[in-house]
Amino acid sequence: MAFRRSIYKTPAQMRAMVEPGLITAAALEAARSLAAPGVTTLELDAAASAVITGRGAKSNFQMVRGYRHSICTSVNEQVVHGIPGDRVLEAGDILSVDAGAEFKGWNGDSAFSIVIPDPTRPEVVAERQLLSDVTQGSLWAGIAAMASAGYIADIGAAIQDYIEANAPEGGYGILRDYVGHGIGRKMHESPSVFNYRVSDPGAEVRPGLVLAIEPMVVIGDQETLIEDDDWTVSTVDGTAGAHWEHSIALHDDGIWVLTAPDGGAAGLAPFGITPQPIA
Repeated sequence: MAFRRSIYKTPAQMRAMVEPGLITAAALEAARSLAAPGVTTLELDAAASAVITGRGAKSNFQMVRGYRHSICTSVNEQVVHGIPGDRVLEAGDILSVDAGAEFKGWNGDSAFSIVIPDPTRPEVVAERQLLSDVTQGSLWAGIAAMASAGYIADIGAAIQDYIEANAPEGGYGILRDYVGHGIGRKMHESPSVFNYRVSDPGAEVRPGLVLAIEPMVVIGDQETLIEDDDWTVSTVDGTAGAHWEHSIALHDDGIWVLTAPDGGAAGLAPFGITPQPIA
């Protein structure tokens, strides 16, 4: 007989997820600090990998069959799953970096986007920075919704509402084919977390739920294709994309962002929510 593991974690299990979350955050910060014109995406990968292994963890990305790197680096029209290599970052690029760490059998998963400064193209930088800012804001709107949501679908509705309220005229595209997920013993677990409204309410949101919420938003149409490397997801129309992600635990005393060193205090403050450590 096959047994299906519950999607809800115990307090002890959620506490065990704090350290892999912090290691993931530190790896991303190492990559962020290096991102500049002239730097290759493979150099970012090496920096993040050194942090992960230096803290006694493993890259959970490397546990995915066929993937050899510790991070994904997606540039401009690449939205997610870009492979680090000899690509050199240029001024004006929008770069998304996704990373994850496994520590003592538990996982963290997080991502950020950054726009490389380019004083010669202020319009391009402003357009891409707004995209990143709105995507990041929608992530925090989703996390804030998780703190009081009844069902998973409430999170996606909050994300879509934020994007629609803050996008420029013409709106943004929200990727439909790639969504957030549960996280725990595996990097990708049930349930799926959509970044837009769906009719199915989904699983109940209650203490013990741990999610990786990750809106993926593009300037143009949401339609994507997979590049010839069989990994990189790019927009069909060539417009830029952004990707932000955090792993979050909902527990008896409140909410805690596992992949934010402050537990999510700064990001949740505009929503009037104070995160609480897992007791």
